[in-house]
Amino acid sequence: MNLPKVVTDLIEAQNKFDSVAYANCFAETGVMFDEGKTHTGRIGIEQMISESNKKYRSVMKPLNYTENGTSGILSAECSGTFPGSPIVLQFHFDIVDGLIRYLKVTD
Repeated sequence: MNLPKVVTDLIEAQNKFDSVAYANCFAETGVMFDEGKTHTGRIGIEQMISESNKKYRSVMKPLNYTENGTSGILSAECSGTFPGSPIVLQFHFDIVDGLIRYLKVTD
C-alpha cells in the first residue's frame, strides 16, 4: 500500500503512543474531528491524543488507502482497551504541503 509519508508518520506515532509526533503531522492550524469533538491546532490535537492514548491504548493497522488530489481516506483496523475492539475506522485526510490540514475520523 502506497501511503503519503505524513500518513505513515501518523500511524507510527499512534502505534508508539507519541502524542507530540502525532500532532506534528498536522499543520500549525490543523483541525481534527473525532468522537464528536473538534480539536484545533497542534497543541489541541496533542492534548486530545495524549488523553486518548492513556484511555484507549489504541493502535492502527492500515487496510486500504485511496486519494483524490489533496484528499485521502485511510481504512484502518484500530484495537485497544475500548469496547468493541478491534474496529475498522475511516480517516478522512486533507493534506497540504506534506502536513495534515484536516482529519475526520468516522466508523
